[in-house]
Amino acid sequence: MTTKRKNQTSINPNFSSAILVLENKSIFKGVGLGFQGEATGEVCFNTSLTGYQEIISDPSYAGQIINFTFPHIGNVGTNNEDLEADKIWTRGVIFNSEITNPSNYRSLKNLDEWLKTNKIVGITGLDTRSITNYIRDIGAPKGTISFNKKGNFNIKKLINNTNKWPGLNGLDLAQEVTTKKSYKWKGFKTWRKGKGFQKNKKKSLKIVAIDYGIKKNILRYFTNYDCEVIVVPCKKSSEEILKLKPNGIFLSNGPGDPAATGKYAIKIIQKLIKANLPIFGICLGHQILALALNSKTKKMKLGHRGANHPVKNLINNKVEITSQNHGFEILKESLSKNIQVTHKSLFDNCIEGIKLKNKPVFSVQYHPESNPGPQDSHYLFSDFIKEVKKNAKKKRY
Repeated sequence: MTTKRKNQTSINPNFSSAILVLENKSIFKGVGLGFQGEATGEVCFNTSLTGYQEIISDPSYAGQIINFTFPHIGNVGTNNEDLEADKIWTRGVIFNSEITNPSNYRSLKNLDEWLKTNKIVGITGLDTRSITNYIRDIGAPKGTISFNKKGNFNIKKLINNTNKWPGLNGLDLAQEVTTKKSYKWKGFKTWRKGKGFQKNKKKSLKIVAIDYGIKKNILRYFTNYDCEVIVVPCKKSSEEILKLKPNGIFLSNGPGDPAATGKYAIKIIQKLIKANLPIFGICLGHQILALALNSKTKKMKLGHRGANHPVKNLINNKVEITSQNHGFEILKESLSKNIQVTHKSLFDNCIEGIKLKNKPVFSVQYHPESNPGPQDSHYLFSDFIKEVKKNAKKKRY
């Protein structure tokens, strides 16, 4: 005899309280969890084995529904520390297995309850491998999750809603997720077991971070290096940024089509490059930097999302295992002669890093702040800080 544990979501094969509808009219039936309602977005998959709370709270997933390939999602619960943003922008989540009671000393809330609180629609009991194979073969489709406890669904309407959604191509989501007002980061360092988040009062360097959907752990890394970080909206003018007298500029990660965001971001970054400030970009910031350097980007068939992506550093010939989350890439043939490719993917050879040959300006496609993920690429923060310190010694203003 088995006993159902408290807060455990049971899967009854004879009843479907949620469905996933794809743009090609494929329908997957399962059990709803989280917020009861509908969510439409691009269905992508993430291969990470850990860190689901960080993944779901990453603003780069705005406009997307995440299909988790790892079956055991929710088994460590949720807490108030593993959040990458104060607001959750992910549209929906897809799990293979039921959410069990959490078993972790840091857990404060069951994942199902956390999803409800943050109004994230979810579905479980699906063959996530099948969905992943579909995305691998066809590309990331548009889809809609509908969760209704009574099991009443208007399939035709859901398909229409799915196909009416424009998709991520040409969609500027950075202006949706960016901060509305400039603010100074609180100054917390990265989390340490037994200590949590400790504050660093040392502020010897000033970084201005342009927020396209910035993750908190990036800000924490700058605090590790004694930086005061001022986070500004993505449309903040270069003139206003320079008035803050930064020692360096950071271009953050974020969601959506870089070309759409670039309509206003390119001019800002070009002026900052002319100011000869050290510039470091991650993810969307990497793509927009390339656009500002007169390169081009395109949407990928699958994208890279997971914490196990091998990247080769072309400077030292070492391989880094990286954490990634992106659906667009830089076109290699569009790069000018003054741009050096510094990193490439060992999965598909796409560009993973670039730098200007004559200025301290560089970027990477992946996430060296590693939340979640391996810590092979932390050196990029150190490299940037070295350039920032050099710049701080100059009398610039």
